[in-house]
Amino acid sequence: MFNATTIDAADKPGLYAALAAQARALLEGEHDLIANAANFAALVWHTLPDLNWCGFYLFDGKELVVGPFQGRPACVRIALGRGVCGTAAATGQTQVVADVNAFDDHIACDSASRSEIVVPLFDGERLVGVFDVDSPVLARFDAQDRAGMQRLAAVFMQSLRRPAREVA
Repeated sequence: MFNATTIDAADKPGLYAALAAQARALLEGEHDLIANAANFAALVWHTLPDLNWCGFYLFDGKELVVGPFQGRPACVRIALGRGVCGTAAATGQTQVVADVNAFDDHIACDSASRSEIVVPLFDGERLVGVFDVDSPVLARFDAQDRAGMQRLAAVFMQSLRRPAREVA
């Protein structure tokens, strides 16, 4: 497994490409949401540097509910449109926040978090949840992280789809 202790901006595309390949291999053949979310969060947590939380909030039909994650205990429920996670879910747009303290309506589950990236997860038009990554480093995430995290989220979502021959 590739493990970055620091990330050079020039290395980010390669790092995310390697991480996407690892995720694809790790999740291959398994289609369970919880099992894949748990392994995916652990893979990202142990590969990317400068993280203090990494995991999922899953949509239960009304709100986001904490799912598999790595890091300190988290807020359990987040309303759509609230905080960074709720905003990503409600807008369908990845949120990259350089300074969470400057984000209106930020929900501070861990006071050590300084920056955050949240990728919404959709199966077609259906909201599945969000993939949320926090860092204690101000401005930790940039456009390359956005592209890389969106690529990782696509690998995760693809893992949940059963090939046509497996559908009963």
